[in-house]
Amino acid sequence: MASFNKVILMGNLTRDPELRYTPKGTAIAKVGLAVNRVWTNEAGEKKEDVTFIDVDVFGRTAENVGQYMRKGRPILIEGRLKLDQWDDKATGAKRSKLGVVAETVQFLGSAPGAGEGGAPAAHRTPRPAAASAPASEPVEGDAPPESDDVPF
Repeated sequence: MASFNKVILMGNLTRDPELRYTPKGTAIAKVGLAVNRVWTNEAGEKKEDVTFIDVDVFGRTAENVGQYMRKGRPILIEGRLKLDQWDDKATGAKRSKLGVVAETVQFLGSAPGAGEGGAPAAHRTPRPAAASAPASEPVEGDAPPESDDVPF
């Protein structure tokens, strides 16, 4: 049976990105994203619901997020859902958390302090070239290179 795991989220960062590196040198940025939903109820009152989502970004994109993004900035993230499971050390209970692994990131809005001639309204982070990473070590979060060959 075929399956599909893709999410597209647009919201604001809830905190500054937390940038770290693995022992092999891969960058990982952990960010929090707030996604708002506004609707009008039956009484005509505007209501708002906020969902908070933890997102992991890998590779060069993570370095760009760590360098250019700050709390409150708008961002568009395409990625996939990932379920983390662990045993609570204090109680021994099983715990789980659903998060997102980013595959592409797009910066929205202008850079803080940029005037009319400042940064462009949207900036897409560059994707690492396929030749830049060793073939034996795929980097998590990097999509496979696209091909013009369509199998159908």
